[in-house]
Amino acid sequence: MTQIINTNDSMISSQRDLFEIPQDVTYLNCAFISPQLRSVTSAGFESVKSKATPWSVTSQYWFTNAKTLRELAAKIIGAEKQSIAIVPSVSYGIAVAAANVRVEHKQSIVLLHSEFASNYYAWKELAKERGANINLVQRGDSSETWTQAILQAISENTAVVSVPSCHWTDGSLVDLEMVGEKARLVGAAFVVDASQSLGVYPLDITKVQPDFLVATGYKWLLCPYSLCFMYVAPKWQETGKPIEYSWFNRKGSESSSRSIDYTDEYQAGARRFDMGEFSKFVLVPMAIAALRQINEWQVGKIQQTLSVLTNSIAEKAMELGCSVSPLQNRVGHLIGIRLPNGASGELGERLAEENIYASIRGDALRIAPYLYNDEKDIGKLFAVLQKLI
Repeated sequence: MTQIINTNDSMISSQRDLFEIPQDVTYLNCAFISPQLRSVTSAGFESVKSKATPWSVTSQYWFTNAKTLRELAAKIIGAEKQSIAIVPSVSYGIAVAAANVRVEHKQSIVLLHSEFASNYYAWKELAKERGANINLVQRGDSSETWTQAILQAISENTAVVSVPSCHWTDGSLVDLEMVGEKARLVGAAFVVDASQSLGVYPLDITKVQPDFLVATGYKWLLCPYSLCFMYVAPKWQETGKPIEYSWFNRKGSESSSRSIDYTDEYQAGARRFDMGEFSKFVLVPMAIAALRQINEWQVGKIQQTLSVLTNSIAEKAMELGCSVSPLQNRVGHLIGIRLPNGASGELGERLAEENIYASIRGDALRIAPYLYNDEKDIGKLFAVLQKLI
């Protein structure tokens, strides 16, 4: 499990000026969709104009920006750039994993109970096709962690373990290093949906060692919608099967004149799993601007800064008689508050009337701050909550 050390050097001052957020808006919902950096918007405007002069587009233009994007995504998790595929969605990445892992009749696929749907449906279809079983892991009681429950569920009959790095409803932590070790011990494939942590919670790919890891870009990675990143372990890079067959992921595709020189050979590394039209002339430059900023801030420092805010949220919530996951059992950027009388959509609407934005997920009010938030935002949230609960 990643340990975060609290030092002044690890803190980042407010970055609100880098985002286009009105002063009267308290946005605590980055786990839903992130606001856009001004630099990302600027990159988008410039890239939109590029198609106005298509004669300036060379064959290398289709690949150069994508190469830069892979390098930036790889840096965030400590991977090699050739291990990163560019895909359109988490469901696409999970479908790639499901098309490659081995699942036999009556084996089990381990998932979390109340898992986000993108990490469920592909496995459900695979289980139906192979005659396998879906094992939806639940915690026995509030004292049991997700990690403990998952480890207990993994057995010699487990074919796949596909879990997030934290539960999307309340930030409850899953220790990926421990789960990955147990999965490898029984010979199960290990797949990770890191959508609620990549770019904001430190992850060392050399320690987690997943077969596949996928994360959406439009949340904590601050990227535009419809861009996701997938890490592919070396064992799959030479033998894995893609789910679409694009010219771009074939060897020699950098040369347009060779587009009819059909070949069975793929580009090296994870690029065989790229989506078609991965160049995305508008979205990729925007994503580059976003990931450059995240790498400049550094993921560990982002996590430490946000941990201060969520710790403050936890203290104030408990003073109001609410419950939260213990500090050691949750990430530092996402926290679920369970209110004495429960949370409902009406609560979210009442908060929005005060220009405070958060999400109701499951039985919790999910608070997901970012570097544009500060203690004033937390104070405003609880001033309103006091009146509503």
